[in-house]
Amino acid sequence: MSGSMSSDVLVIGGGIAGIVTALELLRAGKRVTLVDRDSPERLGGLALWAFGGMALIDTPLQRKMGIADSPQRALRDWVRFGELDVNDEHSLAWAKYYVEHSRTEVHDWLQSEGIKFMPAVNWVERGLHGDGNSVPRYHVVWGTSRELTRVMIAAMHKAAGDGRLTLLHNHSITGIEQSGGVVTGAHGINDKTGEHVQFQASTVVLATGGLNGNHEQTRANWPKDRPLPATMLNGAHPLADGNLHHEVADKLGGHIVNAGEMWNYAAGFPHPFPHFKGHGLSTIPCKSALWLDHRGKRIGPQPLVTGFDTHWLCQRVAEQEKPWTWHLLNWRIAAKEFAISGAEHNQRIRDKQFPLFLKELLLGNHRLVRQMANESTHFLVADTLSELADKMNALTCSLDIDPAVLQATADVFDANFAKGNKLENDDQIRRILHARQWGPDRLRTCKPTPLQKPGTGPFIAIHMQLITRKSLGGLRTDLSSRVLGPDNQPLPGLYCVGEAAGFGGGGSNGKRSLEGTFLPGCILTARAAARSILNGG
Repeated sequence: MSGSMSSDVLVIGGGIAGIVTALELLRAGKRVTLVDRDSPERLGGLALWAFGGMALIDTPLQRKMGIADSPQRALRDWVRFGELDVNDEHSLAWAKYYVEHSRTEVHDWLQSEGIKFMPAVNWVERGLHGDGNSVPRYHVVWGTSRELTRVMIAAMHKAAGDGRLTLLHNHSITGIEQSGGVVTGAHGINDKTGEHVQFQASTVVLATGGLNGNHEQTRANWPKDRPLPATMLNGAHPLADGNLHHEVADKLGGHIVNAGEMWNYAAGFPHPFPHFKGHGLSTIPCKSALWLDHRGKRIGPQPLVTGFDTHWLCQRVAEQEKPWTWHLLNWRIAAKEFAISGAEHNQRIRDKQFPLFLKELLLGNHRLVRQMANESTHFLVADTLSELADKMNALTCSLDIDPAVLQATADVFDANFAKGNKLENDDQIRRILHARQWGPDRLRTCKPTPLQKPGTGPFIAIHMQLITRKSLGGLRTDLSSRVLGPDNQPLPGLYCVGEAAGFGGGGSNGKRSLEGTFLPGCILTARAAARSILNGG
């Protein structure tokens, strides 16, 4: 069986980039077909499950909190921290566009759509040596990214009230059609029925996500000069497999660039109720936890502490002898600091329960700690370090952890507090104290105290692995989100947005993200594509 349909624009991919592209085109009167590989309830892609943090520049909230920011300052941080190649003209152009337009094109536009932000700006990715975000920029959507996704989907359907939107779920695009060098549509298949479908459209927009949902692609593109762990978890969308990247590159002359640059996380553990094979949860690592190797020794000499350089953390974890590490902490630390990235485990923010959010912020999120202790075999709790060592060995089916080594690790750290704060000489403590100088971080970070201080137990060990997340590279595009082909010229009728375009240009973040650049990158590239299409390309 086969079928065919036609529209003005075919958008491939139902993540936030595809939805925003469709929304803008529908509002302008275009007929749009949106094709998504996933099921109806998962429309929204990875954004439906994301936390909703956004790096935004010079916002009213920043000004209210006394944060002096500017596009010039942000670009300096961006290029330096990301090690962005300034000769990569298209990636650099998108980096400049982001910092100059994130407030108006993302923050202000989302507010006009009814989206609200939490009343604090967080300071993440400060850089190991102060070379990251020089000021706080991380804004959090109230309701998480799930609220953002639902609002955008509702707006898209409202804009298509006269039937100008054809929305297809469980359909895969298998090829792009071209005639005389001009894109004319695509062909695909109904994944449920096996029916072949022909799509006719004068414009095609790729919003298919990145490469990191496919671990074969992840490993194939992994930089040869960086350590590659034997096993990793999957925190990307499992359908973001890069197939259409290669279709465009191999058959149409497009360019996949910066494919080895990825934004992974260093502290993941298996989802207790996985949605797909290898599904992992990414924790926001506790700053006060000791980060240990597989033998229970503290990784050093520079201790691993989150909030400064995620790229560096991933490399340190990847170079370990075995593909896992441990976080050693106590219940006091976990209740105040432990968090899991995404909408699923941030119920109070996701469901807009502000009084309960404040309660857990001030008194500790004991609910989440108990939940993980009950649900995850990788979240171990014990009254003594010796008992904890036995549980750690049982989980890994090894004798790697010597209880005496684990005890010595804790004792050495605790010795810093033998004379109050007079003998503190530990870089992790210094970084914690620095983080606590910023109000929002102070609320989520414990005052340094001995790990074995009475009344702070029981002890907790979390079994961690590197987890894949986002592709920083993708198809080369210009500032209109047009896919560039031979001689760096646009391929007529073909656009690419969001992660598929490396969030603009094929790699606008460089090697590191300032964090929170992904959702805004999807929105900026999508709106740019829609404008270009409406202006005739």
